[in-house]
Amino acid sequence: MKFSKVMALAGVTLLASGVLAACSGSSAKGEKTFSYTYETDPDNLNYLTTGKAATANITSNVIDGLMENDRYGNFVPSMAEDWSVSQDGLTYTYTIRKDAKWYTSEGEEYAAVKAQDFVTGLKYAADNKSEALYLVQDSIKGLDAYVKGEVKDFSEVGIKAIDDQTVQYTLNKPESFWNSKTTMGVLAPVNEEFLTSQGSNFAKATDPSSILYNGPYLLKSLVAKSSVEFEKNPNYWDKDNVHIDKVKLSFWDGQDTNKPAETFKSGGFSTARLFPTSASYPETEKEFKDNIVYTPQDSSTYLIGTNIDRQSYKYTSKTTDEQKTSTKKALLNKDFRQSIAFGIDRTAYTSQINGESGATKLLRNLFVPPTFVQADGKNFGELVKEKLVTYGDEWKDVNLDDAQDGLYSPEKAKAEFAKAKTALQAEGVQFPIHLDMPVDQTSTTKVQRVQSLKQSLEATLGTDNVVVDIQQLPKDEVLNVTYFAESAAGEDWDLSDNVGWTPDFADPSTYLDIIKPSVGENTKTYLGFDAGTNNAAAKQVGLEDYEKMVVEAGNENTDVSKRYDKYAAAQAWLTDSALIIPTSSQTGRPMLSKMVPFTLPFAYSGNKGTTEPLLYKYLELQDKPVTADEYQKAQDKWKKEKEESNKKAQEDLANHVK
Repeated sequence: MKFSKVMALAGVTLLASGVLAACSGSSAKGEKTFSYTYETDPDNLNYLTTGKAATANITSNVIDGLMENDRYGNFVPSMAEDWSVSQDGLTYTYTIRKDAKWYTSEGEEYAAVKAQDFVTGLKYAADNKSEALYLVQDSIKGLDAYVKGEVKDFSEVGIKAIDDQTVQYTLNKPESFWNSKTTMGVLAPVNEEFLTSQGSNFAKATDPSSILYNGPYLLKSLVAKSSVEFEKNPNYWDKDNVHIDKVKLSFWDGQDTNKPAETFKSGGFSTARLFPTSASYPETEKEFKDNIVYTPQDSSTYLIGTNIDRQSYKYTSKTTDEQKTSTKKALLNKDFRQSIAFGIDRTAYTSQINGESGATKLLRNLFVPPTFVQADGKNFGELVKEKLVTYGDEWKDVNLDDAQDGLYSPEKAKAEFAKAKTALQAEGVQFPIHLDMPVDQTSTTKVQRVQSLKQSLEATLGTDNVVVDIQQLPKDEVLNVTYFAESAAGEDWDLSDNVGWTPDFADPSTYLDIIKPSVGENTKTYLGFDAGTNNAAAKQVGLEDYEKMVVEAGNENTDVSKRYDKYAAAQAWLTDSALIIPTSSQTGRPMLSKMVPFTLPFAYSGNKGTTEPLLYKYLELQDKPVTADEYQKAQDKWKKEKEESNKKAQEDLANHVK
């Protein structure tokens, strides 16, 4: 995606609140309204070619693909009412439900959803160079050759409409996680007649009528930096599982952190993200002492990127070319980057949004979460640790588990910096190294986080060695030079904490593939260079070796344990490189809520789970705020039911092999 499920660093993220006059809960007509906020306007509604969270947050609620997730994380039929996979794992066949329909934004029936719509969708994505193609380009037979122009006829690609109700995919190699990819926009359907009629107007961000709808909601309006409104699709095939009649989202810039709780108190919101550092929090804590709950950590990872090949200096505190060159050389030095990774006090950093008591509940030390997958009785983090300790003594006592800062160590930071300084001085580097770091000036918590990072890093390494120059910019400008930059030439920063990653499917490759130097849209966002350009900086830091490790892991298709072990080796290399520095998860934050706990669909990956985007299908509301005791009991019950449900679903998989 552009950048797939790359997320702009949000001041509130999941389960936040802003300012809306509309009342949540039941209306006089008995309607249920969910009130919430959003922070980033989408640049389009084209679910086939872009999948930034800003777009997916909208389109995932109005467009259904073949499969979706239930509340326990199982894959269940959506547009497909049934599916099967061949014995060799290469052919997936889906039967499209006969009651699946396309509707206009006014709710008028347009046409039936047919198998050909999925073929049309993938062809459109390929022809328009979808930023999400990397998800399937190497998976579907012949697609890579078609995208590269080696094959001109799309009928040679491994997707076929056998008849109106049957679509079939042929893969290059078995992928046990294939069904999780079907929740993503790049594999979603589109009606060819409508697509043709719209032409260049298809999927315009501000025009709900520029797309058709086959999902649980209809987009009724989208006003930039103001509001987004949905209404329940009254003719949706599964309308009995849609319990919210209207959704009203309000734009919030994150500046006034007191407003979420205040608006929730007045009955204006269904949920509210709490900010323990806000002035009103002590009063809120006293009034709602029994209702404050912490959401579990999810699989989204926020991080700090290092720009190893910066080209733009519109926003900088550097005054000479010598300072620019010195910073570039420093960021190309692994010991210097490690000194940054070890020198950031992440607990202090996350306490700026979660307070001291909740700071650790957000912390993450690996790009791929340590519990994302398991093999041979070990979780992914344990596999990584076994590889990481071979890189040096600095890793022997590192704890990679979530919810604690396993990386912060002033002693290690100073030791790594000493090694870096000796080498860099020999190259003529002048100190201190100036590191530009952009931040949204309107978001109180974002500014506080960057200030905390600056304080801990400079205190550890000394301002005679490193200075973090905070560039406070308007929100739009921060997005333009980070999240929305069209190429590496527009990435105007040295360090950036403005992005994160939400996994697309249930395999470590969904994280580790995205920074391969040869392909992809994300190297510019995380590392400041364009993939596929034979970049000299990428070579110097060893990313070609990293890609070989990732490719080798991806080629292991028969033994899942070996596959995960090889991906763990790639993650270990990435951690040691300190090219990207994980800081936190998206959830794990205090909230007040009238959402019935654990009624949302669940998944650690894809577009139909509880990470990003927030979905409204299945969600239920209650009249009174959830208590912490209710939440804990619901969580315990859900965990037990989930274990039983997942086991049953796993046993049922054999019935789909034909």
